[in-house]
Amino acid sequence: MTAKHYIATFFLCLTTLVVQAQGTLYNESSTDPTIVTRATSYGIGVANVFDNYLSPQAYKGTELRLSRESIHATKWAPETWKAQTYFQGYMDYTSNRADNNHTVAAVANWNYGLHRVLFQTAKFQVLAGGVADLNGGFIYNMRGGNNPANVRVHANLDASARLLWHTHIGSFPFLLRYQLNVPLVGLMFSPHYGQSYYEIFSLGDDKGVVKPTTPLSQPTLRSLLSVDFQIRKTTLRVGYVCDLQQAKLNGLKSHLYAHTLMVGFVKHLKKL
Repeated sequence: MTAKHYIATFFLCLTTLVVQAQGTLYNESSTDPTIVTRATSYGIGVANVFDNYLSPQAYKGTELRLSRESIHATKWAPETWKAQTYFQGYMDYTSNRADNNHTVAAVANWNYGLHRVLFQTAKFQVLAGGVADLNGGFIYNMRGGNNPANVRVHANLDASARLLWHTHIGSFPFLLRYQLNVPLVGLMFSPHYGQSYYEIFSLGDDKGVVKPTTPLSQPTLRSLLSVDFQIRKTTLRVGYVCDLQQAKLNGLKSHLYAHTLMVGFVKHLKKL
């Protein structure tokens, strides 16, 4: 199934559920720091994995993803600053063009961000800020060889923007959300082309394996488009994740591309 099919499925699910939606959505723009908006989502999508440390070919297949998000107003400036914690983990199972070899990739990603309200009306809000972005995982090539796996560890400071729009279709309320994160500076672990992990960790040949990154060496973005709506007393979230991770360091090129349909639940909790 291609990315277009998954996107079509997203809109089909949304259209099907619209006719059942009812109730009043909680306002995520609340300035009460004791109210936390928490969402847990599960996703399936398409993945494209390439790492020339392991293979000169790109591998395509399926992705499974889990995400958990918490958002609340800060105690020190609840009118203007929002705190966001976002965790996601995903696993890709991919095959080469001949379908005679496969890779498994698994990555965990944790973000902590602060966003300032730049513009706000009763229904619309624009926020921008920065995000601490930590990533750890691996890509494993099942054909083996001298270097069957490569570790992916990097930390970034991202520029981030978030848009919220409270709208409705007829009498049914919706919350449309969009967020874009783009890394500006960071650090990434990368072996040199042809260098083994035995050389790095056993022989101590670790010079230059941790490199600073910029948008030139790590042109990357993560974006999330989602819609929240209610069915009876349950708030659901349906979303689309576009995750484009790229790097060019130490003579190596790699990318992890994913287009994923997410479905989950949203809760609004009051901290004691």
